[in-house]
Amino acid sequence: MQGKGFIKFMAILLGIVCVYSLSFNFVTSKVEKDAKAYAKGDLDKEKAYLDSMATVPVYPVFGFNYQFCKEKEINLGLDLKGGMNVTMEISLAELVKSLAGNPDDANFNKALAIAQEKLNAGGKDFIAIFVDEFEKLSPNVKLADYFSNQDNAKLLKANASNSDVKNYLSKEATSAIDRSFVIIRSRIDGFGVVSPNMQKQEGTNRILIEMPGVQDKERVHKLLQGSAELQFWQVYNNEEVYPVLENINKTLAATLKTTDVAPAGTDTTAAKSESKLAGLAKNKDTKDSAAVKNKDLAKSNPLFSVLNVPTYQGENGQTSLRPGPVVGWVAQKDTAKVNSYFKRSEVASIIPQSFKFMWSVKPMDVTTTGGAKIFELYAIKSTSMDGKPDLGGDAISDARHDYDQKGRPEVTMYMTGDGATKWKKITAEAAADPNNKKSIAIVLDNTVYSAPTVQNEIPNGISSITGNFTVNDTQDLANILKAGKLPAPARIVGEFVVGPSLGEVAIHDGLISFVLAFVVILVFMALYYNKAGWVANLALVINLFFIMGILVSLGAVLTLPGIAGIVLVIGLSVDANILIFERVREELNLGKPTPVAIKEGFKHAMSSIIDSNVTVFVLGAILYIFGTGPVQGFATTLCIGILSSLFCAVLISRLVFDWLLEKKSNITFGNKYTIHAFKNIAFNFVGHRKIYYSISTAIIVLGFIFYFKNGGLNLGIDFKGGRTYIVHFDKGMETEDVKAKLAAVFPESETVVKTAGANNELKITTTYHITDQDNGADKLVEKALQEGLAKTGVPYKIESNEKVGPIIASDIVYGAYGAILFSCLVMFIYIVVRFKKLNYGLGAVIALFHDVLLVLSFYTILDGVLPFSLEIGQDFIAAILTVMGYTMTETVVVFDRIREKLAETGKEDLHGEERNKLINFALNSTLSRTILTSLTVFFVLLVIFIFGGASIRGFIFALLIGRIIGTYSSLCISTPIVIDLGKNK
Repeated sequence: MQGKGFIKFMAILLGIVCVYSLSFNFVTSKVEKDAKAYAKGDLDKEKAYLDSMATVPVYPVFGFNYQFCKEKEINLGLDLKGGMNVTMEISLAELVKSLAGNPDDANFNKALAIAQEKLNAGGKDFIAIFVDEFEKLSPNVKLADYFSNQDNAKLLKANASNSDVKNYLSKEATSAIDRSFVIIRSRIDGFGVVSPNMQKQEGTNRILIEMPGVQDKERVHKLLQGSAELQFWQVYNNEEVYPVLENINKTLAATLKTTDVAPAGTDTTAAKSESKLAGLAKNKDTKDSAAVKNKDLAKSNPLFSVLNVPTYQGENGQTSLRPGPVVGWVAQKDTAKVNSYFKRSEVASIIPQSFKFMWSVKPMDVTTTGGAKIFELYAIKSTSMDGKPDLGGDAISDARHDYDQKGRPEVTMYMTGDGATKWKKITAEAAADPNNKKSIAIVLDNTVYSAPTVQNEIPNGISSITGNFTVNDTQDLANILKAGKLPAPARIVGEFVVGPSLGEVAIHDGLISFVLAFVVILVFMALYYNKAGWVANLALVINLFFIMGILVSLGAVLTLPGIAGIVLVIGLSVDANILIFERVREELNLGKPTPVAIKEGFKHAMSSIIDSNVTVFVLGAILYIFGTGPVQGFATTLCIGILSSLFCAVLISRLVFDWLLEKKSNITFGNKYTIHAFKNIAFNFVGHRKIYYSISTAIIVLGFIFYFKNGGLNLGIDFKGGRTYIVHFDKGMETEDVKAKLAAVFPESETVVKTAGANNELKITTTYHITDQDNGADKLVEKALQEGLAKTGVPYKIESNEKVGPIIASDIVYGAYGAILFSCLVMFIYIVVRFKKLNYGLGAVIALFHDVLLVLSFYTILDGVLPFSLEIGQDFIAAILTVMGYTMTETVVVFDRIREKLAETGKEDLHGEERNKLINFALNSTLSRTILTSLTVFFVLLVIFIFGGASIRGFIFALLIGRIIGTYSSLCISTPIVIDLGKNK
């Protein structure tokens, strides 16, 4: 074997990388275990403990802090671990006001305020409420006077009635919500969340979002809310703003009472004495707030006791104001106090109208603040009469995350044609004075993301945005800029951490079952192939280790569909070893010595291994590129697993065999019970093919009958929505127990119970009466819910209830279907090119559609018969993809054996009875590999099915029948059908 040294080097290097990546899980687990021990069940104390450990070094040797380690650990999806559930509200009031040109009319604005109040109190249609209220307040005024203009003249005439305006606004509101949904969808995808669930809550202006594996709430808040409107503003320099701040400080000192400034013992921020610059130096350059407990200082300097003015020490030792756009440093806990000072009437009256104070989007680098969270304050310059920014977000055409020449993260921003013209003028003015170059603030929702100083005029509309950024910051900012501005502000009005739908007990059972199944495979391989089986086991263990390590190092999120991908990878890894071992057995049966047989076995099996893995890799790659949500999660683990399997099953196992041969070890590939298995088999698959066609046709026809009998497929909540209730219990509850109690009161429906934060907060979603449009349906469902919850015997309170539409956006569904169809097309082309036979490609693709129809048929036939739900949801998509993968690998292996046999005869193809014999030979000669591979994976699935818990039983059942169907299809459909497709040469 050539290149042994390089293979060993790569194996060791990859092993080190995986150990490093997986080690973060052990470190964070220890910290979290210590937190639980310290808190003794108190969640607030546990959270406080973990927060306090955020910047504490916890990683041995390297000294990484807990927050860094937490970011590097493996991320589990919402279906396995949980994540964030966010309710966002699109502000229709601000949308309507914007469409009207932000009028100052009192009645107009009062109507908006009343409409918002009624909407918050349970109103349904904001636009209808607003129009009604406006007509009450201004009965003789036409709404068209506010909304009709040159831009929308084709949609709304100047003489339009209020009813026409109402229809126009309703369409605009619906469009705004739809566009917001698309934009937020784009940002979440750019954020890297795998399998996000999004839905528009029907009849409202709210969007519900579930994001698995998300830990950083603040980052999510900024991502989802931070770009309601992008603005570019000129900024005042520190020297220009300081006199205003000093005047504010003096005004506050004269008007505030002692109790209004700071109660005894309150920690505030040291700043300066009364003179203009004296005493500032002692607090600056550290940029951290020092505790001030002197009431006299707080009384004399109310503002400067919590706000640090940026200064620096000159060469002559004199303290001077630091140049630049930052006018103050304020501790996070004091930002609210500063805001309240600025809003006081006596203060607002002395702030120039051109001033707008805004905070930085994130605190300063903690390494320069001693660990404290310090925010920067900016003074925005409003130069226009209408208070609008110098440039808006519509001037942006694209934005990209990048690095500057020194390797620091930055964002490259591209302007539109009109935007570039305005940008050239703005930057030219800012850079006009070489001794006093101005800054321009990039603002999102009144928060400053960056305020770079303009060094030169930017004539071409291409700019680099730099600042106190991390890589995550620049990725988020670029994603937000690229997605565009929201048509109306979107705010998070509700959020909670969602527990996994499997429940903690089900997760534990699932992990145990997976371990048991894995042990079953190891035992099976060791018993069947003897010593060679242990080599395969070693390669399989290393393979799983590599897969998990690579997933962690890439920051991928492991979801339930991702586990399906790993199950498929296990099959592929074992499949490669079985292919090799069966070919080695053939060589041994020819009387060749073991070293030669091993060499020849690897050589002859390589073509089949490459073809089967490449075919599935093509499937995974296309699904990753074109798919979203669950499809992409499946594809990620699948592609990583294929590459790892090839490396381990082929190269690592070969290294082990060579080492054993060097040691003169006796290598056996079976025992007296298994060595002669599957010998001399001559089953006539081709001759019985019409029987198989009849069996498949009968099952599919029966499936269609039950489809119409059952009124269609049993679509899960993922596809058809349901009602959601947030229920608070007086004590912690097991999700599976509550689900069992509700099953009786919600007949013929699917109910999902998840934890929503603490284990005494449950989110219950049901499809019960979801299609019932009667006004009394909601009360009927709630009554049934209360009846079921009463059976738990635990006091409860229904805190909120929502009626939801489909939880998977249509783009995810259509993306999945489209990606699957395109995958079939590409695999068809690959097989045709690789094997130079059109009917081979047709046979493989027909087999794929055959398998999907059979699985769907079994679902419709057995739904309601089995003691667990057989619903069509996200997980079912992953199951279908797994079935497709199995079918393709097995079919390609048979095709490869046919090609090999044809090469031996020196002919391109055979016809008639010769072809029949050839196909039967290929099927029988690979039968051992087909059966053994199917059995190993079947054992895995069967153990998980039995021990994995009720919540995943339907999903595993799909994989089980898919495994059986895939084996049946490769033997009885995909290859025999080649005969019928190629009869007329």
